Amino acid sequence: MSEERHGTRRSGGPRKAQEIFDATLDLLAEKGYEGLTIEGVAQRSGVNKTTIYRWWPSKGALLGAALIGARQLDFTPPDTGSLTGDLESLLHTVVTLLTTQPASDVAVSVLGAATQSPELAVHVRDFFADRIALERPVFDRAIARGELAADTDVTLLMDLLAGAAWVRVVLRQLPLGKDFVSRTVATVLNGARVQT
Repeated sequence: MSEERHGTRRSGGPRKAQEIFDATLDLLAEKGYEGLTIEGVAQRSGVNKTTIYRWWPSKGALLGAALIGARQLDFTPPDTGSLTGDLESLLHTVVTLLTTQPASDVAVSVLGAATQSPELAVHVRDFFADRIALERPVFDRAIARGELAADTDVTLLMDLLAGAAWVRVVLRQLPLGKDFVSRTVATVLNGARVQT
């Protein structure tokens, strides 16, 4: 991954960027967005707060960089050889994020905070734009194999899949059955009508 993806710049960046990002996400999971402070991140990461402020002038900017650059949220797009397999793998990643602590605490805190903080909402949009850019090869391969139309709205496709997991886990707080991922992918790809 490039330095820019990890929230640093080509001209340099804090040497302890990963420690800063890890501390940011750990504190967010523990204390929520309201309890996240630059001072707390500085203390936990062992980095002077002036260094953090030099690179990220607010906690929203720091959290946005951490979402994109933290190793604990690193992402490698799948390549199973089929669209169905790749989408199931992508959705499984979302489900794991939403059901495994501390990642689930981070995800829920970010979602809640983004509705209250316009600044954080911008950084959350950047995070999702980064993810869809990383996922793009999955869809390019599916188009090349003839599994998807070239004009497929891949963002909508991923929103449908991830949205199903978010609603089921976070909003309805229902358990996910063993076949949730495969049923969801099949429903999104094939629809709910009887296949003839």
